[in-house]
Amino acid sequence: MATSDGPHPEPTGQFDAANVFDDDYLYFYAGRLTPERDEADAGRVWDLLGLEPGMAVLDAPCGHGRIANRLAARGAQVTGLDATPSFLALARADAAARDLDVEYIEGDLRHLPWTGRFDRIVNWFTSFGYFDDDGNRQVLAEAHGALTGSGRMLIEVPNAPFLLANLRPEITVDREGDWMIDRMAYDPLTGRVDTSRTIIRNGRSRTARFFVRLLGFPELRDWLRTAGFSQVAGYGEDGGPLTAGSRRMIVVAGR
Repeated sequence: MATSDGPHPEPTGQFDAANVFDDDYLYFYAGRLTPERDEADAGRVWDLLGLEPGMAVLDAPCGHGRIANRLAARGAQVTGLDATPSFLALARADAAARDLDVEYIEGDLRHLPWTGRFDRIVNWFTSFGYFDDDGNRQVLAEAHGALTGSGRMLIEVPNAPFLLANLRPEITVDREGDWMIDRMAYDPLTGRVDTSRTIIRNGRSRTARFFVRLLGFPELRDWLRTAGFSQVAGYGEDGGPLTAGSRRMIVVAGR
């Protein structure tokens, strides 16, 4: 029988980042990450962070640059950091095609090579919660250290109350006869949603495992305060009030 005493066991699944964030990811998410969606997301980031042209912004992780390049096009001085080389190559190519000056660096969210450099940090599209709790807390501490004295950080993740009330054990994406099948389960002992993702594409099948640490606003707020942030606000996916019915949660933390 599980109890709340003592350390909780780690999930059996590992985070197979190399086989989750790859060409198949971009292929199956293309229907969701449209240019219109990218522009809307970048606009929301700009407004909620109170961005202004000339501000130094870190997008981490930046993926293939869909937010970073659009913030740069609005006049921000953007640096993008990601652990996936192929995504960084796409981000650089897109920036070059748009004649944008964006610095892209391969790196780890838990070990940022800057101190007091950025006015704003962006962590968008369920990009927080990929490590154990010590690692996740370290991400926040590193972000705090990389910000200027008046800096702010934005995190966008699933809204825990909504997700837990509507969690589906399986989600299937069909694109032109290719399939992405996610089988998900919530582990209350770790607070993680564990996912087994099967990709069937071009006649081949493979499976990768990953997880996301699910946090409600009070818990994430407390983690941010422990990391040194003094002001933390929560919003729904549209930038309005955060409610139990909000699909997404946006948190803005100020030093």
